[in-house]
Amino acid sequence: MTLPMPVRLVLPLLACGLCVAAPAQQLIGYVNTRDADITGATDVLDGQAVLTGSVSVTARDHTAPITLGRGGTVRVCQTSALHVTESRAVQVAAPLLFSLDRGAIEIQMMGTASDAIMTPDLRIAVHNGGPLDVHLRVARNGDTCVENRGPGAPTLAVSDPFGEAQYEVAAGQHVLFEHGSVHEVVDHETSPCGCPDNKGMSIADALLASGGAKPAAAPRAPAPPVPAAVAPAAVAPAPAPAAAIQTSADDAAALKAPGETAAQTAIRAAEEHPFPAAISEGLAPAAEVPQAPPGQVHAQVTDTLSYNAAAPAPPAGPINAPPGAVTPAASAPVPAKSPNNDLVHIVGRFFKRLFG
Repeated sequence: MTLPMPVRLVLPLLACGLCVAAPAQQLIGYVNTRDADITGATDVLDGQAVLTGSVSVTARDHTAPITLGRGGTVRVCQTSALHVTESRAVQVAAPLLFSLDRGAIEIQMMGTASDAIMTPDLRIAVHNGGPLDVHLRVARNGDTCVENRGPGAPTLAVSDPFGEAQYEVAAGQHVLFEHGSVHEVVDHETSPCGCPDNKGMSIADALLASGGAKPAAAPRAPAPPVPAAVAPAAVAPAPAPAAAIQTSADDAAALKAPGETAAQTAIRAAEEHPFPAAISEGLAPAAEVPQAPPGQVHAQVTDTLSYNAAAPAPPAGPINAPPGAVTPAASAPVPAKSPNNDLVHIVGRFFKRLFG
């Protein structure tokens, strides 16, 4: 298909017009890749990241300086993340928009009336051109510290992006916007707003310090000593029962070997059983029972257990009492129960009623 002559002349002119209407992105600056992590439209040239258009620079564990193409430097403090966007206007010093969520930055450049700085709560605009030297820090709770350094610095207009309130920071003024509000301003702030000292505290410590950290609680005073009159009296141990004393004496007599004194018996018992309480509680093995020598017959007793409900109860009193022993007076005899009411008959009647 062949186009008419007028159309073939118009198409090249239209293409040239589109090229002029879409200028190339201007240079923002350079930053060393060893100092920061960069995202966005960048190229790397000899270890330097070329920043153009809109980029994000996150400093590592130390300050990352950005060399601006229009002249000047922006220092991104350690662990801070800065977003930089350049205007598409074709001019020598294209306006820059800096966005800081948390952290701190230091800007030294020749400011223009179109430059601006954004935080989550505030918008900081440059009123007029001039040498700009701004230190800015945004804490986690929203506290925003602004220091407009230099006697010839341009005035900064700080405003609420969603309201009409505005506060002007004059040259040489150092202020703090508590919680990011233009209605709560400390106009004589003393804490530094920029990057912390390399040998001092880190940016995280600076943010926590500026966020109104509560002072450490004072240590508690030691409790006063209790007077002797108030202290509870020592409880005296209860005396051992007479039966226990008698049993201990019997045990000691049983442990005593022939021709052995009481002291020697106590020493031998302590050596054999150093922890008698542990043995009684099952925490230590008990002493072994001595075994009879082989061939020796032990005494054995054989008997048959039987029960007769009808047999009369045996007489009360000691069995095989020695002659001359005094027996206690017998109590009144208890009448024997009827044979029909003993245990065997009761059980029998129960099963008879149950099974008929």
